[in-house]
Amino acid sequence: MSALFNFNSFLTVVLLVICTCTYIKMQFPAILNDRTGFRGFFWKAARIGERLSPWVSFGCLAMGISTLFF
Repeated sequence: MSALFNFNSFLTVVLLVICTCTYIKMQFPAILNDRTGFRGFFWKAARIGERLSPWVSFGCLAMGISTLFF
């Protein structure tokens, strides 16, 4: 089944995109400077990761526990 049709897989993919974009922005800030177009989506994901980092980290922790035990 595709990650788009399974809600748990979709949430996992979204959390991984947010975490990856935030990490890339921290390490290489020049890559995600463009705020428009296709790369603007990744800039917005990095911004979400920066601003809501406690909630994103809780989501990653909950998704990891869910993946391991359920």
